Amino acid sequence: ISRTVTYKGFHFDIGGHRFFSKSKAVEDLWTEILPNDMLVRPRSSRIFYGGKFFSYPLKPVEALLKLGVFKSVLCVLSWLKARLFPLRNPRNFEEWVSNQFGRRLFNTFFKSYTEKVWGMSCKEISADWAAQRIRGLSLGSAIKNALIPQRYNGDRSKVIKTLINSFRYPRRGPGMMWEVCAEKMKAMGGKLDMGCKVTRCSYDEASGNWTVEYKDRRGDLHTIEAEHVISSAPMRGLVCGLSPVVSEQTRRAAASLKYRDFITVMLILKDRRMFDDNWIYIHDPSVKVGRVQNFRSWSPEMVPEPDKVCYGLEYFCFEHDGLWDSSDSDLIELARRELIQIGLAKEGDFVDGCVVRQKKAYPVYDDDYARHVATIRQELETRYPNLHLVGRNGMHKYNNQDHAMMTAMLCVENILADAKLYDLWQVNSDAEYHEQGPAAAEDTNGSALRLVPTRVVAAPELAPEA
Repeated sequence: ISRTVTYKGFHFDIGGHRFFSKSKAVEDLWTEILPNDMLVRPRSSRIFYGGKFFSYPLKPVEALLKLGVFKSVLCVLSWLKARLFPLRNPRNFEEWVSNQFGRRLFNTFFKSYTEKVWGMSCKEISADWAAQRIRGLSLGSAIKNALIPQRYNGDRSKVIKTLINSFRYPRRGPGMMWEVCAEKMKAMGGKLDMGCKVTRCSYDEASGNWTVEYKDRRGDLHTIEAEHVISSAPMRGLVCGLSPVVSEQTRRAAASLKYRDFITVMLILKDRRMFDDNWIYIHDPSVKVGRVQNFRSWSPEMVPEPDKVCYGLEYFCFEHDGLWDSSDSDLIELARRELIQIGLAKEGDFVDGCVVRQKKAYPVYDDDYARHVATIRQELETRYPNLHLVGRNGMHKYNNQDHAMMTAMLCVENILADAKLYDLWQVNSDAEYHEQGPAAAEDTNGSALRLVPTRVVAAPELAPEA
């Protein structure tokens, strides 16, 4: 999902990626890779609810006018009740968000969209996901930010990421960064094989080395000998491809991990300046679309024709459900119809479109995911000490892109030092580790990631697999 797709000269992002990090090391790496190609863009997003558009983050006066005084007062009273009588140890998404915003605001602005994204009840979604994605944000902090907007004073660790006012973005989309990375790596003598499928990772316990088998685009089989394997592949698939095979308990745990798949319908339209947001969250249950992106608002270079706009309508689904298996023409027609329904286009605006399907875009945080991941981690770390899991799907951890990159950066530090200097599992989705003190990494192999703790913390105790 970090790639940029091109269709007839129009560029579009898969999922929308703001380049903002609390980690100076990550920000510095972005600058090193693209020193002259990062734009600073204003963050602008809204919520579509009840036939109306609401600014996000919340603007209290606007919300008061659009919700109505009576409903607004009930929302505030509901929030006050949640603050005075919070649910202890919230277990699921509904309980966590209700604690932060009150039950009424949860039902208004969170329930429909979240269940559309995940395809499951908010009561079935772990509170961990909310804590990672919107930590630090509450009705109180949103109102405070609306009255006194956050200002960046050089200390990124104090900024609530959900409320940032601007971000950096590569002028031709996030794929531009990885294209430059590939060029730099090959210039240093590295080899990059694209479009390949790994079929087996075999570990020799005697030598401690790996043999990785993969098929190229033509279907030809290749092998690589390696001392270390770094995997960002979905954890479920990786476990199935390991040799010697893992235990039955770990196989069951891996098979139980779930993923949410993703469809982007890219539409090219005549530019009528219908909206300038980076994206709009669609909280209306009468339509299937979850979010609408405006790629010109990410970067003008994404849209080559000045009289056109390029929108991305995002649909969340499971592989081989009715939506996933719909034809491209049916999906384009659905997107066209829903864009008109929510008031962001008119009948004669449409010029062209295409569809991109992305498997396993999001690891699902259900009630059992943490137990399954802990089971898998325990066996992999014991039996395959030089197998390193990084990234969102590699760790089945809903990291933002900067934290996914941080896990890879720290993994390299560990390998070069031939020691476990960093526990990658402590890199969380809100970079709270920045406030835990500097890391003693200055004598390692060069990155000097001073904002990451070196303390290795054991995984929490969890109930065993049944």
